[in-house]
Amino acid sequence: MGIALKISKIIDNISEWCGKISYGLVLVMIALGVWNVLGRYIGKIFGENLSSNSFIELQWYVFDIIFFLGAAYALKVDSHVRVDLFYKDFSPKLKALVNILGVVLFVFPFCGVVIYFSWQYVANSWQIWEISADEGGLPRYPIKTMILVSPFLLILQGISEIIKNLDIFLNNSSVKVNES
Repeated sequence: MGIALKISKIIDNISEWCGKISYGLVLVMIALGVWNVLGRYIGKIFGENLSSNSFIELQWYVFDIIFFLGAAYALKVDSHVRVDLFYKDFSPKLKALVNILGVVLFVFPFCGVVIYFSWQYVANSWQIWEISADEGGLPRYPIKTMILVSPFLLILQGISEIIKNLDIFLNNSSVKVNES
């Protein structure tokens, strides 16, 4: 399990990095939101809208990126939704088994479905260099790409979770099982 645990650590670092980006982008999103509101109201005083469709769309895009990058990080730090009516009382080995089954039965199939049904949608957007129909709107194809990046990152983090939990299940190792 030594090499696998090293791979898991690399994946965890990628998810951690994505989480830090998400945290930082929350401030950017708030600043854009404040600017969009203030620009509209202060602009009325001067008879000019100080905000624009670009800033509004950029706020949406930043929110999307926070969500898309934050998903794998949420899995890593066990912030995802779990119905732990019984889980909280399970032994570490049983928790590890439940975590493995959760990734295999829920995370991987979900990601597969998202990738399968989104691939052509994203490819079409790139093919036509899709741009927002709104005046001053932003390109859509880069943000639509995140629809594929997010499940890929989730799959990677799922692999990491399987490695860590398999180590616990098989070896009673000291790697900590995510606690709720």
